[in-house]
Amino acid sequence: MKSRTTVKFRELLGNLPNEIVDRANEAYTQFCADSSHPSLRFKKVHSSEPIYSARITQDYRAVGVLT
Repeated sequence: MKSRTTVKFRELLGNLPNEIVDRANEAYTQFCADSSHPSLRFKKVHSSEPIYSARITQDYRAVGVLT
């Protein structure tokens, strides 16, 4: 699976605490290796649109569109 980010996503990510940015990078590395890894809790979050989320921490998620 390929992924890419938007400029806005990178701006918002850059505004988060360093610890969360580090955890997001770790989660992204895991996602690239195995998008179905249980720790990511990668799941569909919209009933009709292809919108998904992946866990960064207990309080943070990354949300994206699957195309």
